[in-house]
Amino acid sequence: MKLDKAKKRIAKQVKKGFDGYPHITLAYFGSSVEGCKTPDCVTEVVVSFVAEAGAAAQEQRFASSVDVREDEAIQSVLVKIIERAKARTVTEIAGVATRKP
Repeated sequence: MKLDKAKKRIAKQVKKGFDGYPHITLAYFGSSVEGCKTPDCVTEVVVSFVAEAGAAAQEQRFASSVDVREDEAIQSVLVKIIERAKARTVTEIAGVATRKP
């Protein structure tokens, strides 16, 4: 899947707002690595999945040596996770948090 197409599909899901469960949350984390040239470079994305209200969240992490928002493979995987989970709600945490090594 093309990078732009994947990003648009994720953005469309996020724009819908809360519509119930299953619920997926995308959180982006950055750190200083060789492949990143800017301070807001995202090197890791954490996908949290909640099947129903009150259920424990399941997490999966994806990391890259370059910005994960510009990594076609990771963005395509995120789209597939959203589709296969039949997520009714997708939330994206604004900004880039710093993760300590």
